[in-house]
Amino acid sequence: MDEKPPRKTASSQEALFRLDGRPPAGTAISLALQHLVAMIVGCVTPAIIIANAVGLSAGDQVFLIQASLIMSAVSTLLQLYPIAGRFGSGLPVIMGVSFAYVPSMQAVASSGGGIAAIAGAMMVGGLVAVLVGLFVKQIRVLFPPVITGTVVFTIGLSLYPTAINYMAGGASNTYAQIVELGGMTEALVYGSWQNWLIAGLTLAAVVALNYFGKGICKLASILLGMAGGYLVALLFGMVEFSNVAGAAWFALPQFLHFGVTFEPASCIALGLLFAINSIQAIGDFTATTVGGLGREPTTRELQGGIVCYGAANMLAALFGGLPTATYSQNVGIVATNRVVNRTVFAITGAFLLLAGISPKFAAILTTIPQCVLGGATVTVFSTIAMTGMKLIASEKLNARNTTIVGLSAALGVGISQSSAALSQFPEEVAMIFGKSPVVIATIMAVLLNLVLPREKDPA
Repeated sequence: MDEKPPRKTASSQEALFRLDGRPPAGTAISLALQHLVAMIVGCVTPAIIIANAVGLSAGDQVFLIQASLIMSAVSTLLQLYPIAGRFGSGLPVIMGVSFAYVPSMQAVASSGGGIAAIAGAMMVGGLVAVLVGLFVKQIRVLFPPVITGTVVFTIGLSLYPTAINYMAGGASNTYAQIVELGGMTEALVYGSWQNWLIAGLTLAAVVALNYFGKGICKLASILLGMAGGYLVALLFGMVEFSNVAGAAWFALPQFLHFGVTFEPASCIALGLLFAINSIQAIGDFTATTVGGLGREPTTRELQGGIVCYGAANMLAALFGGLPTATYSQNVGIVATNRVVNRTVFAITGAFLLLAGISPKFAAILTTIPQCVLGGATVTVFSTIAMTGMKLIASEKLNARNTTIVGLSAALGVGISQSSAALSQFPEEVAMIFGKSPVVIATIMAVLLNLVLPREKDPA
């Protein structure tokens, strides 16, 4: 009898490295918090950016953040515990709102479509992802690493202006808007030295913690950097708490709160991106199984994961959430510690759910000054671009591949940065091809990959 507790402890510890089993509660919670810290900022920041781009009211901003957190939790739990053994991957992954969709959603916002148009495009994009999942073997060949890398690289490049505008305080925060109408401090005005100081300090803290920190400090570098920037912003009187007091402690998401509208141009733009992200998800699923389980994912796991990804986003659209995707930073944690037990990831999902059902928590997040967000996210956006470069570099950088990458990125970014380039075309054409670089970059990369002759390997 004296030997039973040690055997039980050893067995429970070993459960951490298996998909199923009952790991020690304390260890499981601490590991779950590690995953939560790694992804929480990335999950809420796109919602804040899009809320500002659309011009949502304070209450709707809170709701958008709340819905995004809840639907990220739901998507994560569906992936962990497949319905009927098919609807979900069954793999230890974390789902969250993805920055990859931000440029296209900003384009939808600039066209006046609002969250309803984004929701409609998500419905179509989710259907595209479901189809990709069902025919993943046949479609996968169209998206080798040089194609997905080009798209990811272009997404990263297109996000840089967003980061810089946020570092400067937000382009919409003019003197008239902030001081004359809002009665707030001049420090919040776009381009003020206070904004740049706080953004610079936040960026410096994130970089320092990421490269010189250890353990939780390194893992939570973005979160801790934002906390430091937030404290400095408080000293400058740049944080407004008026909306927090009126927020409820508990509330559930509302069905069709923002509505759903289908705009063909928006649907095409996001539909292409969903197809790309479906292929990108294969990389995350593979990295998870190879790094944590020592094997390649099965076809059923890939199909179930991608189908679930598409269907979960369709569900999120109905409840006012934003597009979700697999989180690579959490995949990196799995590859590092090899902890794959589903209970750990389910606890992370539970934490996300608890955060989402509290409008008070979401309201606090809306008080973060834009300069703090900019200082933190510029590192995220640069990482996205460099992730694309790594994918590109995984194949030979011969003349053919460099032409695909260079020409696709040049046309995509160049046209999107020249707003009048498509002014003589119908509005729908300008919306699809001129607002975000992703669509043109994707189409060009796929076409060039099919058309350009492959270089023969030297004998």
